[in-house]
Amino acid sequence: MSVTSTNPVSGAQRVLDIAEATDADVLAVTELARSVVADYSRRPLEWRAEMLRAMADELEGDAESLVATAAEETALPLARLQGELRRTAFQLRFFADVVTDGAFLGASIDHATDSPMGPLPDLRRMRVPLGVVAVFGSSNFPFAFSVPGGDTASALAAGCPVVVKAHPAHPATSAATFAALERGARRCDAPEGTLSLVFGFDAGVALVEAPAVSAASFTGSVRAGRALWERANARTVPIPFYGELGAANPLVVTRAAALERGVEIGGGLAGSMTLGAGQFCTKPGLFFVPTGAGGDALVATAVSALDDLDGFTMLSAGIAENYRVATRSISTVEGVRALVHSALGHAAQTSAQLFEVDAVTFGAPGAGTLREECFGPLALVVRYASEEELVTALETSEPALTFSLFATVNDPDAPSLLDVGSRHAGRVIVNGFPTGVGVSWSMQHGGPWPSTTSSATTSVGAAAIERWLRPVAYQTVPDDLLPDALRESNPLDIPRRVDGQLQV
Repeated sequence: MSVTSTNPVSGAQRVLDIAEATDADVLAVTELARSVVADYSRRPLEWRAEMLRAMADELEGDAESLVATAAEETALPLARLQGELRRTAFQLRFFADVVTDGAFLGASIDHATDSPMGPLPDLRRMRVPLGVVAVFGSSNFPFAFSVPGGDTASALAAGCPVVVKAHPAHPATSAATFAALERGARRCDAPEGTLSLVFGFDAGVALVEAPAVSAASFTGSVRAGRALWERANARTVPIPFYGELGAANPLVVTRAAALERGVEIGGGLAGSMTLGAGQFCTKPGLFFVPTGAGGDALVATAVSALDDLDGFTMLSAGIAENYRVATRSISTVEGVRALVHSALGHAAQTSAQLFEVDAVTFGAPGAGTLREECFGPLALVVRYASEEELVTALETSEPALTFSLFATVNDPDAPSLLDVGSRHAGRVIVNGFPTGVGVSWSMQHGGPWPSTTSSATTSVGAAAIERWLRPVAYQTVPDDLLPDALRESNPLDIPRRVDGQLQV
């Protein structure tokens, strides 16, 4: 079956010269990838970094065409796509720096010694690549979280061949970005099979189940992610499945902050929840606002700002329809009041929605729908009358990717609320909005279930590379047989821990 590209604004479709992959196709590309694991993973770190930089160069060299193609398939603004492409190229170069730094290998050496427990042999430990990695492109970031995105970059950086499953919302963009990455790989004489691309729903299922695949990553809905996660664990040999699923991302405004700058915060809330038509995984979807004058002013400002907005075109008609279904479900929960409830539109067109509920109702056993992510420009305001009501409501919220707190200097409520946030989210923000994720050494993009399938990992930032590695210890191995990272002379010149002392 041929792959079809759809323009979400006009609904126009065009058939691409691309076929959906069969099970046999998936098996073939994953076996090819497995055949080059040894060659690719053993190449020098500097070569690996050079390939990532070459891929970034190719993306930037084709930027105008790539952005135009993505705009046709996503309805995202040109400026947004241009910025995202720059971020994606930066991300590839960032992981090139992570590779050349070498600390990701976690190399450590313990020379043979006597100890209170008796003689200990020479032991050396480092991380090695897992093998072939399956990457599922996401819908909402056609560059940064799709074919050339962070999962691909971090897996290649770790020394793992990658097979990407293209997202159906932007197949032409996926093919074009893959071609750019492939050109970068060829420039560096990478082995054939280092990077592959497949299309089709069934191909995704086959990819997770392919015997040659050693790990997988996914960004998308809880329902789809859970189904793939279960298949990954039902294999004869289960594999790690790193899924970024769904998060409502609570944002809390203390009573003092609402009184001090409620109007300012209210305007910011409206902008954050509708950024990218609310299709960011970090979109704040739950606003915990105090009752009283400060909270009332905040909410009124948010409502006014949302009323002034035009409608939105979402990434696809299917995503928009899911948004409409979720909106109707929330609006029918007893105790929920509509603050902004515009026409929900049709096809890929829709509008912003804002609802309100009291904290007691929000925390009730039958209000689970209110605590789930709604992908799109919708948020729920939860009004609390006391800190006890607030904490109780927060404790019933689902864990999330982010937790945001707006507080004042020396705010008496801040310490306890930050404690709640750090237990329920992977990233805690104070006096700022969570929308957007920076690529850096300290970024954490992941949280407890259901926001991700593994709260101990991140999909953004330097630590993302650790998902694709496993530790191996070498005992009494002669120096000439050791990997370069563990040889006595440290030929890679990387940070290592030697006899308990960190050497950089």
